Amino acid sequence: MRRVLIPTNIASETFHADGEMLNLRGESMGTTWSVRFIDPTPIDINRHHAWQQRIQDQLDLVVAQMSHWQSDSDLGRFNSAAAGSWHTLPQSFFEVLNYALRIAAESDGAYDPTAGALVNVWGFGPQGRYDQTGFETPDETAIEKARAQSGWQKLNVDTGARKILQPGELLLDLSAVAKGFSVDLIADMLKNHGIENYLVEVGGELRGAGVKPDGMPWWVALEQPTPKQSNAAGLIEQMPPALSETIVALHQLSIATSGDYRRFYQANDTYISHTIDPRSGYPIRNNIASVTVLHPSCMAADALSTALTVLGVDDGLAFAEAHQFAARFLIRNELASDGNGFSERSSSEFLAMLQ
Repeated sequence: MRRVLIPTNIASETFHADGEMLNLRGESMGTTWSVRFIDPTPIDINRHHAWQQRIQDQLDLVVAQMSHWQSDSDLGRFNSAAAGSWHTLPQSFFEVLNYALRIAAESDGAYDPTAGALVNVWGFGPQGRYDQTGFETPDETAIEKARAQSGWQKLNVDTGARKILQPGELLLDLSAVAKGFSVDLIADMLKNHGIENYLVEVGGELRGAGVKPDGMPWWVALEQPTPKQSNAAGLIEQMPPALSETIVALHQLSIATSGDYRRFYQANDTYISHTIDPRSGYPIRNNIASVTVLHPSCMAADALSTALTVLGVDDGLAFAEAHQFAARFLIRNELASDGNGFSERSSSEFLAMLQ
């Protein structure tokens, strides 16, 4: 059975889908991207290449400023800087960091952009990864050391001068928000060039506006774990029952999903999720398979899906209700209503969109 989600606020302006559909693809941030849009100007090979380059330039900007995989990025230089040094940030980097710190404060640290040391010690960073020879799961001493290096409250920010202070060994990691920001950046670039009808996707995070040439909205399916993914994760004894497909009209709307099946490993029969709770220093163990957030801003949807995953179902739902955005939780195992697979809980904003 298919379910349909329709935005509660439909844009009042009339969208025109006249023009040529352009489908562009590429790679960035260790993943792929795709952009589909309707260009009212006739497309030739030069215009096609120009659009490809414009999009890639936006993504390259995000990498150059915010990649924790590249030591020469602005973020990489901050992470390796000496204690007590001030750093002037580029506008985009500062904008993303400010938003990340806002969500850190509102979630009481369930999401923390300064938790890079914890991400690294659990094997999900750029070096010493869990899939490399010689990796060992951290002991309590290593975890506590990484926690001592982390903490969003430790970051001194001079908003007026767009500067931040490196307190010493603090490691920024914006991977839970940078992809969403890159989607917004591309969408804004398209709008600035007169494009009203588009679907932008980077690494599975999406944002859509306007309509397709046939006048229909950009329909996308909500991401959800498959039986194969669930079984591979070692989380269930049997295959779960089939989940109902849910599709959403991305009309002036973004969507992001945080899932425990995306990156993980097993150590001594223990499932290690890539989502770390910065408050405890340990990977989450709350039976959440995935959290999907719908929001006008893809940067917001990206960060919020991570924060809700860490908060857990009850606190996460309360957070979504308090901040009035659409969220869906898929829950595994003993928390599942059928005892063998998944149950679903959703915020009132999400339920209001169901048709």
